[in-house]
Amino acid sequence: MAKIRVLIADDHAIVRAGLRMLINPQLDMEVVGEAANGHEALCQACDINPDVLTLDLTMPGGGGLKILEGLRQACPQTRVLALTMHEESSYLRAVLAAGGSGYVAKSAVDSELLAAIRSVAQGRTFVTMNLSDSEAHQVPDDRGIRSPSVPRAPVQLLSPREQEVLKLLAQGYTNHEVGTRLCLSVKTIETHRAHIVDKLGLRSRADLTRYALEMGLLNPVPSGPG
Repeated sequence: MAKIRVLIADDHAIVRAGLRMLINPQLDMEVVGEAANGHEALCQACDINPDVLTLDLTMPGGGGLKILEGLRQACPQTRVLALTMHEESSYLRAVLAAGGSGYVAKSAVDSELLAAIRSVAQGRTFVTMNLSDSEAHQVPDDRGIRSPSVPRAPVQLLSPREQEVLKLLAQGYTNHEVGTRLCLSVKTIETHRAHIVDKLGLRSRADLTRYALEMGLLNPVPSGPG
């Protein structure tokens, strides 16, 4: 299986090192470059052509939104995932309007970032941040954005197999990839997913991820075969 090639753009060396230590042990992704400012991010993205660029919105050498606009023109095949300290809906809307594929706050847990990388690499949009009810209504709801008020049905409503499927879906795997891992057909996975959505009352993949995290279903992704 080809690995997701990730370029990290952040002006803090310790953040880049932490992301590299998180991403490289994953079986399905690898860090192929790092950038400490906007100019480096744009040049490396055009040179390396990564699948995903994790982009800090506040860096020297041009603001993140300006970099994002340049990337969409110069490297349209690279999916941009904003990884930022900003948790205001205005930043989120600006990133999506500029062509960003995802938005993850730096306060998120590791599993959410990994799920976001997998999701945007597969052509989906992934957003997870804390929004008030009024802010949530201002953000388009057709991009897989997490609702701030997700129903919390008991996990015991799910069968053991449905819990397995939920864990993998929450990590950003496609129905086909989940089926391969569990030795089940795509149709069977789709059926399980439909049951999960119906039982838990969740709508988007980001909702599934948040639910799985809050219910303690997501352990750190193993670095060895599994």
